[in-house]
Order: sequence, then structure tokens, then C-alpha cells
Amino acid sequence: MDGFVAELKKIPPVTRFLCISLISVTGPVLMQLVSPYKVLYHQSFVFGERGFEVWRLWSSFFLGSGGLGFIFEMIMLYRTGNELESGPYLRKSSDLAFQLVVACGAIIVTSIPLSSTVFFRPLLLSLVYLSSQLAPPGAQTSLYGLISIPVKYFPFALLGMDLLNGGPRAAALALPGAVIGHLWWWGIFGSGAGGRGGPLVEYGRAPRWLARWFGESGGSGANAESIRATGSGVHVVPSRARAEDNAQTTHGYRWGSGQRLGRD
Repeated sequence: MDGFVAELKKIPPVTRFLCISLISVTGPVLMQLVSPYKVLYHQSFVFGERGFEVWRLWSSFFLGSGGLGFIFEMIMLYRTGNELESGPYLRKSSDLAFQLVVACGAIIVTSIPLSSTVFFRPLLLSLVYLSSQLAPPGAQTSLYGLISIPVKYFPFALLGMDLLNGGPRAAALALPGAVIGHLWWWGIFGSGAGGRGGPLVEYGRAPRWLARWFGESGGSGANAESIRATGSGVHVVPSRARAEDNAQTTHGYRWGSGQRLGRD
């Protein structure tokens, strides 16, 4: 048990919260221990007309699909969150948490015309969109291990999958996530090459109390220069030209050229 807890603590805090929340909400619903109607978002149940069930503001973002779809969603959520916290939000988990709360609020507002009751898909799509835009130019990603596509098109591929699997309404329900993800990327990192900071970067920094709660000093915000070759929740494959350039650079320890056995 101690080993499991130790491994769990190795996961970055925001990613750990997202994954545990997804399991905590979707798991009991799939096992029919909790009715899905207890975790869906409905304004009258949250803001007082029929009660103050404020937990729905949290649970409605973590009700995923069933079967193999849930496994893919869990993997995608973990890898995307982990790559963000290991790259542009390295040692800035408080900024990610703060910006994620703002993004969730924006998703609820933009989903009002659609009468959405579940927000997991747009939440996942917003994170995937942000991660894909921060990926290196020319990077590619694997779509469910079947085909490789440019990573910047991966969010639109997910929208296409929603359209094929659930029809136009399913794609429409997920679309606010792509919109918020784009605004998130543009506002915090900027749309220019290198992502040197957007017009809202100053407003994206976590309050000091939140930074202290995460054990961080705060102040510098998400740093685009710390972006690694992440992807969008799946393994990123560099482009052929980029791979050739990297092949000319020495990395790690050089073991020498070696000699053929049996020679004097």
C-alpha cells in the first residue's frame, strides 16, 4: 500500500487530481452504485431553486464514457496533463490549476445554449488543444495507435470522432472545449512562433495563497521556454526533417566506434 501511495505521489498534483476525479465519478456510475442523475449539471439543482448541490459543478466535469472509451479517455487525460505539468507548467502547477478553474467556468458559460449536463469531453478537448498548440512544429501524433497525423490537427480529429460516434450533437457538445482551448493558448502563450506570452499572461498567474498551497514561490507564470516536445496526450513523433537534425547532434554518452571481434 505504501508503494502504491508513493507511486501516486510521483504524478504531478493537478494531473493526479484530474485522474482521481475521473475515476471517483465515472467508476461508481459505471458500477451502478451511483445514479448518473446525481452527478449531472443542472442549474436549478446547483443555484438554489431545487437545492444547493454544488458538487455537481465538480462531478459534471468528470463523468466519462463507458467501456474502452473510458480507458482511452483516462490515458489521454493522464498523458496530456502530465505533459503540461512537465513542460510549460513545470513547477507552476498552481498556475495550471488556476487557469483550469477559469477554463471550466468558461466551458459552462459557452455550453449554456447547448443545455449541456456533462462537461468532460470539452474539458479534455481544451487540454488537448492547448497541448497540441504547444507541440514542436512538424510534430506528429498517433490517433489511437492506428494512423499518424500532425499533432496540431489532433483536437479536430477528436471532434471528427465525436461526430462519427455520436452525431452532430455530440460534436457540438465538445466544441466549446476547442474554443476555450484556443483562447487559453492565445491568451496565455500567444499565437506567435515560440509562444512568448499572450495578452492575458499576467491574469493567468495563480494567487499567492494558491501558489503557497502548492508549495511554489509563484511569480513567473507558465514559461513557454520550458515547453518540451510534449504532444496532446499521446506520444509525439518528430517530423522526418527534425529527426535528421537531431541525429546530427550528440546526446548522452558516446560508446566509441567499437571493433570487430577476432581482429588483431
